[in-house]
Parts: sequence; C-alpha cells; structure tokens
Amino acid sequence: MIDGADNGGAVSAAQAADQVREHIVDMCAGPEGGHLGGSLSLVEILTTLYFGVMRVDPEHPAAAGRDIFLLSKGHGAIALYAVLAERGFFPVSELKTFGQPGSRLMGHPVRAVPGVEMPTGALGHGLAIGNGFALADRARRCFVVLGDGELQEGSVWEAAMAASGLGLGNLTAIVDRNGLQLGGETEATMALEPLADRWRAFGWAVREADGHDRAALGAALRAPEPNRPVVVLAHTVKGHGLPFLQGRPESHFARLSERQHGRARAVLRARQRRAAS
Repeated sequence: MIDGADNGGAVSAAQAADQVREHIVDMCAGPEGGHLGGSLSLVEILTTLYFGVMRVDPEHPAAAGRDIFLLSKGHGAIALYAVLAERGFFPVSELKTFGQPGSRLMGHPVRAVPGVEMPTGALGHGLAIGNGFALADRARRCFVVLGDGELQEGSVWEAAMAASGLGLGNLTAIVDRNGLQLGGETEATMALEPLADRWRAFGWAVREADGHDRAALGAALRAPEPNRPVVVLAHTVKGHGLPFLQGRPESHFARLSERQHGRARAVLRARQRRAAS
C-alpha cells in the first residue's frame, strides 16, 4: 500500500537523518570513496521527502500512483541509497557493498536499485525527465533534486521553460543551493544570482527554505501550485554535519582514511547526543 506523511510507522525523519549521515560517512570510508560534501548537504531534503511528503511503497517500488523522485545530481547517490535503505526499499546491510564489484550500488543511481526511477548523473537531464513523468500522469507528484552548479547547464533552463509552458503543477524541483561545485564557488564559476528571479522569469513559483530545517522544507514541499511548477531553493552547507569539512570545495569527493572515518563518526555521534539533550 502506498503511504505518505505517516511513512507507515517507520522511524522519524530526524532519526533517519542521523542514520543516513553515518551511512554516508561509512561509504566514503570504503575503497572507492564517494561524493561526501554534496551528499551530506542533501540529507534533510531527502529524508523530508521520503519520510514526510512523498507517497511511496517500499515493498512495491513500482506501485501505480506512486510519487516520482529523480536525483538529477546523480553524484549524490550515496545519500539516496542511504535514505532508500532506511525507508525499507532494500536492506541497510547492502550499503556495505557500495562501489564493490558486482554491487548494484554504483557511483551514480541505476534502475537495478529499488526505488530508483531512472539512471542520472549526466548533469542537466533530470528536470527534462521529470517533465515527462509529470506530463504522463498529472495525478501524481514528481520531485527532482538538482545541484546548484548543475544549473549552469543550458538544458536545465530548456526544461524549466517547457515545464511552465505545459502547466505542470504536479512538478517540484529542489535546488541544493550549497554554493559550491567541484571547481569552487558557483558564483565564481558562472554566476547564478539572482537565482529566484531567474526561476520566476521562467514561470515557476519560487519558495526558499533552510535546507537543513525539516519543518521549513516540509512546509515548502507539501503544497503544489495550481497549473504551474514549484522550485524550492534549499539553502544548504556542503558537508553539513562535519565541521572539519563543511563549506569546503575539497569535500566534494573524499576517500576517508581510518583516522578521518573515526573522527567523522565521533563528530556525528556527539552531534546526536547534543540534539537529544
């Protein structure tokens, strides 16, 4: 049965977020490493969607009437894998196989993973695919997460123009606005601001939220707009949760040493204790 905001009695979004961060750190300590910073900036966005907003059925990932999620910034796959596992789409124990020969948990999402609708990661394509899903069935909602550096791709703006022209009120884009990309600050690479005005000029309803505040994200994501798409500019911090890495471009990809891994786990556990006190 497809369930929504109550997530079928599963763990809370807050509990899931804590676990997801630990999973991300663990996967980045594996032999292949992983996209650490941009995965950590996604945690509250993804847990809010999967544990409070989207209608999904982990036991039947292809159930008719389900909401659609696309991770256009496919390099954030380890965050998506961790959330899907915590939501019950596949066993949490499988996360240990990330990046290993024969594992279906690859560096970018593929459809072999339950809950993944389409392979993504060639940046700039996810929003156009979301248009297709939204147009095919206007009775379900479609959510697409984009990186802010990804917005430098012209194909994103072609898709944005098409979505508003088609009146896709069931489509929501979420921009992970952490301000950094592989080469440094987005504004030093190709300026995006005034970003909200750019989206409005393409006919979108624009909402802004603290991308690490689940209540603010939930309020921004739950209500669609009649006959026009919504974009949520989620202001985040790359590497959020790890003070020794957050806000630094070098956190984009990491292969954590044993010492770094232990330090990261200790920081996350201390963070959880402070939140619980």
